[in-house]
Amino acid sequence: MPSERTLIGLDTAAANGNHGGRPLAVDGDMLAVALRRRDANEPVTSIARRLGVGRSTLYRTLAAYDEAAATMSSPGQHEK
Repeated sequence: MPSERTLIGLDTAAANGNHGGRPLAVDGDMLAVALRRRDANEPVTSIARRLGVGRSTLYRTLAAYDEAAATMSSPGQHEK
């Protein structure tokens, strides 16, 4: 378990906009380009090559996007 000083330091860094961690391989702009190209029926391998990311990375990113989009478009899922 992290010490109290460590947690205070992490909270302070977060308050200053520093969240740490590895940067995303596919940012929002790259995702938008990939989605447009996929909608134009361009192969994922070709899209990944042009964006300079790995094919598996792009597949995972697109799958996560599709899952999030499907979740958001399902009406009544949170109703009780």
